[in-house]
Amino acid sequence: MAKILIIYSTTDGHTREICQRLQQVIEQGAHKVKLVSLNDEPHVDLGGFDKIVVGASIRYGKHNPRVYEFIERNKLILDSKPNAFFSVNVVARKPEKSQPDTNPYLKKFLKQISWQPKKLGVFAGKIDYQKYSFWDRTMIRLIMWMTKGPTDPKTVKEFTNWKRVEEFGRIVSEM
Repeated sequence: MAKILIIYSTTDGHTREICQRLQQVIEQGAHKVKLVSLNDEPHVDLGGFDKIVVGASIRYGKHNPRVYEFIERNKLILDSKPNAFFSVNVVARKPEKSQPDTNPYLKKFLKQISWQPKKLGVFAGKIDYQKYSFWDRTMIRLIMWMTKGPTDPKTVKEFTNWKRVEEFGRIVSEM
């Protein structure tokens, strides 16, 4: 039984939901999983974990700066253990941008960090206009209009392919 850390950054809570599903799948494989938010605990002691998974959402084309800081601070220990990284972004709703090697945000992120995760995942996120501030709602609607996504301000649209999330959880269990 491995002790696995899933540490994540979420903007609106959907990445946390993905992490919780990963936890369920991984624990079915008889592993122990601890979920930690980078917003709550940016300085986690990684030494007690056998595997480490980092997950992060995108807002306006960028991951939270805390993700970069965490990776930079912990690169050596990340490299020394089985590890994975996944990105959550709405552009992944498009089939041609839904894989690690075709998702522009994940590709850009990997060029900006010195760590090269052993396993990669990318999952489509969720649009929930009613949760957003006026500014975010306006900007995201504009982006969705430009990219032919949903623009109705009452829209709640989840694009996540949960089977792919579960498959990633099984991959983490086996690494």
